[in-house]
Amino acid sequence: MYQSIIIKPVLTEKMAILQERENKYGFLVSKNSNKLDIKRAIEKKFDVIVTKVGIINMSGKIKNMTMKSSGKTIRTKGARSSYKKAIVTLHKDSTIDYNESKAAS
Repeated sequence: MYQSIIIKPVLTEKMAILQERENKYGFLVSKNSNKLDIKRAIEKKFDVIVTKVGIINMSGKIKNMTMKSSGKTIRTKGARSSYKKAIVTLHKDSTIDYNESKAAS
């Protein structure tokens, strides 16, 4: 169940600070999941108690790219894909260790 909801954890400096100070963890999740689905998936996969789930819908951006090929300049446009991010707050006694999670499941 949770394999289709949780895509991957967000491992950035900002999330590391939130993990230490506020016990919050970030995950990229599927676009069609809701807060209850995310809460159940995190609790089942990592065996923790989730107190709050926040969702951020990130829209894809249009990017321009310029290349030079055999003396000519080529300009193209592309788009980054949209994604959904979840910030999960855990109970004060719960923590997530990414190395010790149910990796085989």
